[in-house]
Amino acid sequence: MTPEPTPLRTPARRADRARQVADIVRQQIHAGAIEDSLPTEQELAAEFTVSRNTVRDALALLKDEGLIERAPKIGTHVARRKYDHGLDALLGLKETLRGHGEVRNEVRAATRTTPPPAVARKLRLAPGEPAVYIERLRWFGDLPLSLDLTYLVPDIGDEVITRDLETNDVFALIEQISGGPLGSADLALEAITADTHSAATLQMPEGGALLLLERLTKLDDGRPVDLEYIRMRGDRITMRGSLTRPPERTDWRLT
Repeated sequence: MTPEPTPLRTPARRADRARQVADIVRQQIHAGAIEDSLPTEQELAAEFTVSRNTVRDALALLKDEGLIERAPKIGTHVARRKYDHGLDALLGLKETLRGHGEVRNEVRAATRTTPPPAVARKLRLAPGEPAVYIERLRWFGDLPLSLDLTYLVPDIGDEVITRDLETNDVFALIEQISGGPLGSADLALEAITADTHSAATLQMPEGGALLLLERLTKLDDGRPVDLEYIRMRGDRITMRGSLTRPPERTDWRLT
C-alpha cells in the first residue's frame, strides 16, 4: 500500500510573518547593517516575500518598542540603538562600552554586611563571616543603564571600597588589589519585568523588560571573590556571544 503523503503545514498567518520580519530587521539595526533610514515598505516586502500589509505590521512592532520612528513623507528611521554586552569575555561595563562613551557609577551603598547564607556559600565564606556589599547605579552619559548589587569577599572588598568607585570598574580594582588576573565566571541570565522601585531607579516604565544577570567571578586560581546581581535595561542592552559546539557531541553521526 502506498503511504499517505504527509500533509503540508498551514501557511503562516500574517502576524507570524510580521514577527519574523521584525525579528530580522531588529537584529540588522542592532548589528549596524541598517544605520539610519530603513528600506521602503515595497523594498522590504520584496526582500522578505511578504505583502506590504505584513511589512507595516512588522514595522508597527518595532515602533512600539521605540526602536524606529515613522512619519509621512519622511520615511522610517532608527530612533535608538541598543548597546552590545558580550557573553564570551569577562569584562566590566566600562570595558564593554569603551569607545562608545563614558560610564560613571552612582554609589548607593558600600559597606560591610552579613550576607545571606546563599551568598556566603557561593563566596565560600564561613557562617557569620562578613562580606562587603556595594550597590551602584551605572550611568552611560545621561542614561541609567544598570543597577548592580555586588557582594565581595572581605579581604578584597575592604580595600575595594576605599578606592574610587565612581569611575572604576570593580573588576579592575579586584585585579589591582589581588595582584593577579580574574580567571572565569559562572553566570545565569534571565528576563524579568521591572518592579516599581527598579523602574523608577532606571527611569523606565514599570513592567518593562529587564535582563537580570547573576555572575560569580573567580580569580585565576579559581577562588570566588565577587557575586553580582545586575539589572540591565532590556530596551538598551543586547547580549551577544560566540558559541562553539563541544567536540564530544557526536549525536549527529548515523549508526
